[in-house]
Order: sequence, then C-alpha cells, then structure tokens
Amino acid sequence: MKAAPSTAALFLLLLLLLAGCAAPADAKHPAAPAPSVSAAASAADPRIRGWAVRLRTAQNGELARLRPLLARMGLPDTNVHEGHDMPGMVTEHDLEQARAVEGRAFDRLFTALIRDHLRQSAQVSRSETESGTRPDAKRLAPALVSARKAELTELDRLPGPSGVAG
Repeated sequence: MKAAPSTAALFLLLLLLLAGCAAPADAKHPAAPAPSVSAAASAADPRIRGWAVRLRTAQNGELARLRPLLARMGLPDTNVHEGHDMPGMVTEHDLEQARAVEGRAFDRLFTALIRDHLRQSAQVSRSETESGTRPDAKRLAPALVSARKAELTELDRLPGPSGVAG
C-alpha cells in the first residue's frame, strides 16, 4: 500500500498547478494557455501585457525549481486536482470567459484571476513555511512568498479597478 503524500508533496503539487496558472491540459484541451500567456497577447493596456510577460518568465523559473523537488520525492507533476474548484486556480470556465472578452474587459478579468492566483499561492507557501516538514520545501517556500508579495505590489500599480493606477 502506497503512503499518502506528505504535506511537502501536496505543497509542491499545488504550487506547480498555481504557478502554471492554467486550466488542466488534457486530450480535450492540450494547449490551454495560461492567463499570463493570453494577457501577453490580449491585454488592451501595454503595461498589463508587459507585466504578464515578466510574470510568466518568473513563474517559468519557479516551475524549473519545483519540478526537480517533485522528482526527488518520486512524484509526478500531473494535475491531481483536475476538475476541482480550488481557490486561485484558473478553470476552463475562466478561460472561456477570457476568450469571450476583449480590451479593458479582458484586462479586468485577467487582473482579478491573477490576483486570486497570487494570493492563494502566497498562502500555500506561507503554510509550508509554518507547518512543513520537508527541509527542501521549507527552504523554497519563503522565496515564493516574497515573489508573490512583489508580484501583487506590482499588480496593484497597474491600471484597473483594483490597482491604484488607472
């Protein structure tokens, strides 16, 4: 009988999903783009487009650090939460909405989705910092919390209903 995943394993799996920030890719939707990728092409405001590109680059770096941790733990980096409605995760419905809107409406939707994602990712990372048991995951978690704080601060400076600029 296989042992249940540790809290560190669950932390890493959830962060992979959050960092990917996309609806699960599967046979039906093999290339569902992450909102940050879509925003880089679709945002009306060039500041949002630029921020989305920077965010995607940063999160690709995080994914590069998370995947080896999972591999060392003997876990796949597959979506074990497919179909679950979890805080901070972009759903297929969210992606459909994003495809259906343009201009400032797209910008508002994107910033709302990504704000939820960043907040949840920070919370998951804080939880690992406080309660985790695996040293390598606990070492990584504070850097992820700091990254989320910085990304949320920059997001607040972007134009839109929740940002101070606009």
